[in-house]
Amino acid sequence: MILKVKNLVKNYYKDNEKIEAVNNISYNFEKGKFYAIMGPSGSGKSTFLHLIGTLDTYDEGSVFINNIDVSSLDDLQLSKIRKEEIGFVFQSFYLNNNMKAYENVIMPIMLDKIPYKDKKEKGITILNSLGLEKRVNHYPSELSKGECQRVAIARALINNPNIILADEPTGNLDSKASEDIVSLLKKTNKKYNQTIIMITHNLEIAKMADRIITIEDGRIVDDKWIF
Repeated sequence: MILKVKNLVKNYYKDNEKIEAVNNISYNFEKGKFYAIMGPSGSGKSTFLHLIGTLDTYDEGSVFINNIDVSSLDDLQLSKIRKEEIGFVFQSFYLNNNMKAYENVIMPIMLDKIPYKDKKEKGITILNSLGLEKRVNHYPSELSKGECQRVAIARALINNPNIILADEPTGNLDSKASEDIVSLLKKTNKKYNQTIIMITHNLEIAKMADRIITIEDGRIVDDKWIF
């Protein structure tokens, strides 16, 4: 298992009321599989994704990435795990508008001790593989939303991570661009044998994954393979 979650719990408190955002979830994610997570707004999907991506802390339970219990790691070690093992794709792209496409892509490796020309070449190679060979020197403001999301995916791939976490990656896109983006995720999933965990509200998009997990009230209520 590339990612294992055991008895995960995350609570929030509002006006002295306890909100069980993630309620005792246990799950094993297999390497090389594409998972879609569905559920109503407020069901705990994004909280769960942030917990397994080490972007937030949990109250109880364990998260194992490549058999490493991340709860035992300090901030520096967690940053290293995020950089080496996980690529993130978000609904809002989070691109730097003052940077060209390839510059956004290589941001995660800017501090690596390799020549800049090698970093640039790697970023451009990934952009080319995602169909953006004519956009590498364009700024985000010069790109369509679908192209911006492709740049965000390229950035997530720059460190060759074992896991891609995608939080509503098609939420800002039209149906055609949405299908194109998920097709790209499937392509990287197969090409690099990555585990992809994607949140979506769109059932047709979810059906493009290998497995659909449904979360309600912080619990997994359904889990099925797509054939």
